[in-house]
Amino acid sequence: MSDNSENNGYWQANIRLVKICLVIWALVSFGFGILLRPMLGGIPVGGTDLGFWFAQQGSIIVFLALIFFYAWRMNKLDAEHGVDEQ
Repeated sequence: MSDNSENNGYWQANIRLVKICLVIWALVSFGFGILLRPMLGGIPVGGTDLGFWFAQQGSIIVFLALIFFYAWRMNKLDAEHGVDEQ
C-alpha cells in the first residue's frame, strides 16, 4: 500500500509540473504573442516592439528555458522519490 501511495505522489508531482510548464508556455506564446500583442506594441525591444518579439523569439526562448527547468526539476523529483538514475 505504501509503494502505491509513493507512486501516486510521484506522478501527481510530475503532472503538476507538466501543467505548470504548459500554462507558462501557453501564456507566453499565445497570450503575449497574440492576445496581448496590441498592449505590448509600444514597448521597444531590440528595434521592434515587445509583442512582436514574444511572437517571434520570446516564446521559443521561454520554451527552451522550460525544457531545461523541467529536466532539472524532474531530476530533483526523481531523487526525492528514489527513482533517479545512478
